[in-house]
Amino acid sequence: MADSTLEYYNKNAWKFLQETTAVDFSETQNIFLGMLPKEAMILDFGCGSGRDTLEFRRQGFQVEAADGSYRMCQAAAKLTGLPVRQMLFQDLDEKEKYDGIWACSSILHLKKSELKAVLDRMYAALKAEGIIYASFKYGTFEGERGGRYYTDFTEESFRAFIDPAAGLKIEKMWISSDVRPGREEEKWLNLILRKVF
Repeated sequence: MADSTLEYYNKNAWKFLQETTAVDFSETQNIFLGMLPKEAMILDFGCGSGRDTLEFRRQGFQVEAADGSYRMCQAAAKLTGLPVRQMLFQDLDEKEKYDGIWACSSILHLKKSELKAVLDRMYAALKAEGIIYASFKYGTFEGERGGRYYTDFTEESFRAFIDPAAGLKIEKMWISSDVRPGREEEKWLNLILRKVF
């Protein structure tokens, strides 16, 4: 992840928290949780405010949270009461630990050239049949936008990007509108990927 992206979140943490913490994301959360066993172990990978970690815990799941921004780690720890690990996506080094990895609006900040290696690490961290939720801004742009690095995808470009031979298959893919007030015109590509071997 570009240093400028982490710096953006450290500098603009308060604004980001104001925009995202209270947003109702239950529809997507419930799609993800509905595909997991009871009391599953989840990694909130790029947890931001900790909003999703808090909801997953409320619903009885075990959750670990991590973020690259130290300011986000502080905010998420305060909101959830849980320790939050400060780490880069490239530092994930678990083996078959998680039933699900939640990467909501997070790994989209990786360059396409970095994303495959991180997906390999996520694959290794999943238990057999485990799932990943990831979301990307909908489109074809890759580069810096508003102080942060983005890799956008469409259905076609993500299908072309993901290598089924790497052990992850697309279980579900859908487009949604941004849930933040005033941002409804912005579209997102949502993905559920399953570890198949």
